[in-house]
Amino acid sequence: MGMSVTISAATAQDVEQIFRLQYLCFQREAELYDNYRIDPLVQTLDSLRAEVADDLVFVARLGDEVVGSVRGFTDPDGTGLIGKLCVHPRLQGHGLGARLLLAAESALTAERAATRYRLHSGHRSESNLRLYRKAGYAQVGAVTGADGVQLILLEKDAADRDFVASA
Repeated sequence: MGMSVTISAATAQDVEQIFRLQYLCFQREAELYDNYRIDPLVQTLDSLRAEVADDLVFVARLGDEVVGSVRGFTDPDGTGLIGKLCVHPRLQGHGLGARLLLAAESALTAERAATRYRLHSGHRSESNLRLYRKAGYAQVGAVTGADGVQLILLEKDAADRDFVASA
């Protein structure tokens, strides 16, 4: 391809690309759980627009194409909540997910004073869980999501940001 992938804050102009990418990327998760009502697949475009306006949303770009995305916000107790991390299937396995995760963590600490980070993944999503564990996250619980999928809850203290993104 000859181009490098850059990570930057998402803009309102990115919303439709993020929306399409999210739908593409989470098909594999839906298939894994035989559940096509998971949150990333039923989210509305207007809801995503609101997230881009209000939350910290980052994209990975290859030229003009959005090939990855992640979102984060803080809850009232200072925990940075990270979600909907996705990378285009053709670019998975090259460290983009790790780079997006690090961007979200950095911004949550710098811009929102997060003291720890929390995220979740489906209990069968081994590649996601492997990424999060490699990034220093530890399981702190499990819940069943509104869509019926069993979720593993993972956390990491913001002071433990010793993870180095690899490409």
